[in-house]
Amino acid sequence: MLIIGAKGFAKEVLEVFSQQQELTGIAFYDDVTADIPDMLYGRFPVLKSLEEAEQYFKSDARFVLGIGAPKLRRRLAAAMQQAGGQLISSISPKAIIGAFQNTLGTGVNIMSGAVLTNDIQVGEGSLINLNCTIGHDVMIDDYCELSPGVHVSGNVKLGANVVLGTGAVILPGVSIGENSIIGAGSVVNKDIQANAVAVGIPAKVIKNLATN
Repeated sequence: MLIIGAKGFAKEVLEVFSQQQELTGIAFYDDVTADIPDMLYGRFPVLKSLEEAEQYFKSDARFVLGIGAPKLRRRLAAAMQQAGGQLISSISPKAIIGAFQNTLGTGVNIMSGAVLTNDIQVGEGSLINLNCTIGHDVMIDDYCELSPGVHVSGNVKLGANVVLGTGAVILPGVSIGENSIIGAGSVVNKDIQANAVAVGIPAKVIKNLATN
């Protein structure tokens, strides 16, 4: 199993596999950090080039995303698949996921303390971080990022690549367009268009990413 990334969030993903007692054969991938050690925690190899990843995938094709930032996650997932890797999910056994009509896409991360009720769709590569809650009938498109402590009410729709900052609250029935960013602690009580940055209580659009 190769964890893509070797800092920050990648260490939290490692904890998910520790909870599952699945640490055998785990390695990390980081080709950008100059001072990253060759062994993380003195135990887990850190691969530092795409060529090393390609060799690794010949014996174990599985990889999981251990980085944030939706567009970076998407780009690295594509690169690793092209190198022969198979994208898989990491789901903490300490998350609570309802029993009815939930669909989880390939390559999702669902972290400890997350609660998903029923009739929820989570797209490929999306990240649901620590202690998030997601209500009924929610649709989350591909490569969204829900930061720690986000609360998503029922009947919400999130477009692809949406980022919800730490502690953001999305009220029932709201839709947020693709590529939009909601600031930490914001409360969203009405629809937010695509390519927008919105902050505050209630959240208001302060920037259009399509023109900046």
